[in-house]
Amino acid sequence: MVLTLIIALALLPPEGVRVVISTELGEIEVEIEADRAPIASRNFLRYLDAQKYDGGRFYRTVTTLPDNQPQNPAKIEVIQGGMAAERENEAFAPVPLERTRDTGLRHLDGTISMARDEADTATHEFFICVGDQPSLDFAGPRNPDGQGFAAFGRVVRGMEVVRKIHRAPSEGQSLKPPIKILRVRRAG
Repeated sequence: MVLTLIIALALLPPEGVRVVISTELGEIEVEIEADRAPIASRNFLRYLDAQKYDGGRFYRTVTTLPDNQPQNPAKIEVIQGGMAAERENEAFAPVPLERTRDTGLRHLDGTISMARDEADTATHEFFICVGDQPSLDFAGPRNPDGQGFAAFGRVVRGMEVVRKIHRAPSEGQSLKPPIKILRVRRAG
């Protein structure tokens, strides 16, 4: 048990890792909370280091004005992206869900978090909150299982780019066309 913990800690990325997501609309700089959300952080950085986000896309915008989520009583505002659709077969195995109840992180304006369906199914897709989204936290009503989503960082520069993506033309929740992710790299 002690050896497993030592190995897990050795694999953790350093605190305060900054990442730049370069899109066709500009750059978004994110600070990863590796100390508070090590599993989700390590997962995101694994895709980044393997350059799997390069050539990816933001493909989804969830909005309240206009309301493109009429069937869901728990309204949210996010943009969602990940690898290019044609590369999804290259996704790594899903990771366990890090609940906000355990990490202490919250889905506030600019929070980056792992997208998922069921608990423990997150792979490469992530979303960024536009405004505070408490319904995405543990015990929040957005996901029927009440487990919330794995927040793992926050935007420190480029929220204007996030908002541009959020307001981009869409059909329902699908951005038309998707916004290209040119590359994702560690800052510095």
